[in-house]
Amino acid sequence: MNAVTSTKQTIIVAALGVVALGLMVVIFYSPIWWVSLTAPNYPEEAFPDGVRIHFHMNGVFNGCQKVNKAEIQEDVALDCVHEMDTINHYVGMYPIAAGGPVERGFGQFLMTFMGIMLVGFICVRPKLRMAIMGVAFAGLLAWMYLTIYAEDGFALQSAGYVEAMVTSLDQEAGAEQEEPEIVIGGIVGVLKKSLEDSGVVVDLPSDKTASAKAAVSDKQHMIEQLKLTYEKDLEHGRVTEPWNGSSFQVMTWHYGKSLGRYFNNPEEIVPMVANLKIALHVAFAGLAGAMLLLVFGARKNGGILYWLLVLVPMALPLFFIIDYAAWLWWYGHTLNAMGAFAVKPFMPTVFGDGKVAQFATHSYPYIGFFIMLLLSPILAVAALVRKRQFKDAE
Repeated sequence: MNAVTSTKQTIIVAALGVVALGLMVVIFYSPIWWVSLTAPNYPEEAFPDGVRIHFHMNGVFNGCQKVNKAEIQEDVALDCVHEMDTINHYVGMYPIAAGGPVERGFGQFLMTFMGIMLVGFICVRPKLRMAIMGVAFAGLLAWMYLTIYAEDGFALQSAGYVEAMVTSLDQEAGAEQEEPEIVIGGIVGVLKKSLEDSGVVVDLPSDKTASAKAAVSDKQHMIEQLKLTYEKDLEHGRVTEPWNGSSFQVMTWHYGKSLGRYFNNPEEIVPMVANLKIALHVAFAGLAGAMLLLVFGARKNGGILYWLLVLVPMALPLFFIIDYAAWLWWYGHTLNAMGAFAVKPFMPTVFGDGKVAQFATHSYPYIGFFIMLLLSPILAVAALVRKRQFKDAE
């Protein structure tokens, strides 16, 4: 094979790989999917997008925007994550924070893991590839261990993940109330103004958390909020171990607290928390094992383990859809009997429009997913160029 041609092919694969790595960073910080609920009691003038939420790699965030119209003035936008949780709990659905706890908690590690895989794929020299991947995976494994199991390791989580965990509890750290006060938002604009004009004090989630949200821009402050809430639970015997700040402790405690936010059913919740603890250990061990396997496979060009370095990141959109659909199935088939209304298990809409009771549901891809779709063909081209390069070398 012509050395010039081989060099050009290497450069092309490297350039496409670098672009793919940049896109993966953007994906991590972008909303990937959005879901909204619309109904007659949520008029379009007050809720132009309905009750809307955005799914990210590391959490679920508010998708509602502040409405500023002549007849509607909002100081802050309604938190539609809380609003949707309130709507869903009437039919026995668990809060949104109960879904995908492992995926969200390991999101930063999974994306870094795939980034290292791409770097390994770019490198065409097996010995150098093994060295690069070995060192990078060792660093990732140390970061994972310190984050998940070490004292105060939760501080190593991404700020977005921490923020999502704080806001999902719908309570302000340091408040005197023992439990988070759950307040139904309702029609923010006209109704709120009408009630306040009549002398009625309206207390919405967006009102009572406004000052907290202004302060939680600092990650350490958000962690302190979680710690205060945890220690309050410790005082009342809801947890037994003192705060150590590890992600393992915070994630499992937060999961149980989210499950029990509307439904105080320990017989059902305690086993689910126990399963999460097992899942966290399995995810850690599984990723560690995958790292060893990939480093072993990096010893030669070609072979299934080598091609996995590009095929796994290429399939990211498919993995997301499968995981997203699986959790929607879980939400619709794990209904708590303490819901106000008894409904048969159902499959929420994965893509498109649907209807549940009087609510129309809308579920569509967003910016991050479209970037995933762009990522896949870029990596496909890189894979084809590399395959041609290996074939020419033979």
